[in-house]
Amino acid sequence: MSQSLTDFSDLIRSVQESAVHLEMRDTYGVENEIEGFAAWKQGRRLDPEDRASWWRPWLDLVEEVTAKGVVIRRARIVSEPVSDYIAFEHSGTFTNVAAGEQIRWLPRRSASDLALPGNDFWLFDGRLVQFNVFDGVGRWVHTDQTEDPAVVELCASAFEAVWERAIPHEKYAV
Repeated sequence: MSQSLTDFSDLIRSVQESAVHLEMRDTYGVENEIEGFAAWKQGRRLDPEDRASWWRPWLDLVEEVTAKGVVIRRARIVSEPVSDYIAFEHSGTFTNVAAGEQIRWLPRRSASDLALPGNDFWLFDGRLVQFNVFDGVGRWVHTDQTEDPAVVELCASAFEAVWERAIPHEKYAV
């Protein structure tokens, strides 16, 4: 399934209670981050005082949705030492937190005994799972959605198991 940013924005705006996101890759090659990642590797860092320079429109959307009382949690399973890409993500995650996301990090070695789905996913209101499928170099390929109760339960329990073990962003150092 192909999904535009507008479609995803509409989906997340429809959430009533919660959206959880599990990320399990050590590198992503998504189009809208290539320039920022390259700049980060050259030493550019986001300025906590310059909110206008932060990643838009995602942060505006998070602020809008969390202002309605929706809880957005993101957990990232990462190898250690972390890849350059994960260090890049970590350095900018303060913006996600400022917008209203709760974010935790789980070292991969602490996830070995967890049953995890094969792809990153979003779980919306505990009823709809959206898998984000990436190719070997981290480029987004397509999206699959399901409301199958068994898949929803797998993803919900996997996310909660990761969340329980994971380290809050402000305590996780790279």
